[in-house]
Amino acid sequence: METVDNSFTTPTAGLTPRREVLKWIDHPLKKSGKNLLIVVLFLMVAPAVVFFSTKSLLFLFLSIVFLLGSLSTFFLPTSYELSENCIKVKFFFNTRKMEWGKYRSFYVDKNGVLLSPFEKPSRLENFRGIYIRFNQNKDEVVDFIKQRIKS
Repeated sequence: METVDNSFTTPTAGLTPRREVLKWIDHPLKKSGKNLLIVVLFLMVAPAVVFFSTKSLLFLFLSIVFLLGSLSTFFLPTSYELSENCIKVKFFFNTRKMEWGKYRSFYVDKNGVLLSPFEKPSRLENFRGIYIRFNQNKDEVVDFIKQRIKS
């Protein structure tokens, strides 16, 4: 977790506004503990069950690819950057950049915060919103988001 404060003020004019950027990397694998054992066992048992039930190497390969793809957010780090104007989320080879104006509300839980484009709860939030995971910086991130999204 890194907080960068690029505040440049001149004693005479003070024309440049204060800029605050919050950056951190979340890697669930590193803080998983006993969950890692469960995930690894699942990754070994599920393809074995697929193979023994179908006797097909193609289905074995596909089950491994789909499982690793669906669990990629657990195994690979995600980088977050919250700035005055936008949110950047970098994962694997993908970078998403969203403007704050797109989001109307947010919901905090123990692992992160869901930014929603809807003012009221909707079933589409999980598809249209973005989930930002904390990395021991919950208070900092929530305060930063509260300043930009008035719900």
